[in-house]
Amino acid sequence: MTVKTHNILLPHYYEGKIEAGCDEAGRGCLAGSVYAAAVILPADYHNDLLNDSKQLTEKRRYQLRTEIERDALAWAVGIVTPEEIDKINILNASILAMHRAVDQLTVRPEAIIVDGNKFKPYRDPQTGLILPHTTIVKGDGKYLAIAAASILAKTYRDDYMNRLAEEYPYYDWRSNKGYPTKKHREGIKKYGVSPYHRMSYNLLHNYLISIFQAPFIEYIR
Repeated sequence: MTVKTHNILLPHYYEGKIEAGCDEAGRGCLAGSVYAAAVILPADYHNDLLNDSKQLTEKRRYQLRTEIERDALAWAVGIVTPEEIDKINILNASILAMHRAVDQLTVRPEAIIVDGNKFKPYRDPQTGLILPHTTIVKGDGKYLAIAAASILAKTYRDDYMNRLAEEYPYYDWRSNKGYPTKKHREGIKKYGVSPYHRMSYNLLHNYLISIFQAPFIEYIR
């Protein structure tokens, strides 16, 4: 019998600093806002169940969200809309969402660790200082604060996409959460785009989309 295990995540990257972990959700989606979270955990925090949100079941993610919000010294979620994504591109939007999350932290961090390999320097609005930051590839599977941020970003964005799915049931968003699945693209081809689609994306590969395909969808945001 094979027992599936995961690595024990590290409590911090910076020694002796209040450290915020950041991650985003929804970067590869065709529709919806991109969400990011920032989390500051106690220096001695341990949670053996905490891991990259993509490695967890939906039930476990929501269970851990409750624990993270209870235990964190501070946490916040930042959002960048589809309109903003189309204007500034998804990479910049993902970083902006992280900055917005950090802006809202009630405990001010002294350093930032970020999942991935791209970030822009963050200037603390209260002190005017640029905080040290480190990008960590697959950091959500290495550091507790980044893993916690990945869970908050993922679950809050899932909640948002589930609400949109009630308003626009044509794209199977409750299942795909806006990612480019076959059912999602079939919905776009049949019904046209929604106000929440990212128009700078190649929504249907080589298909042309007419805004007149679906008169019941409002196109002006």
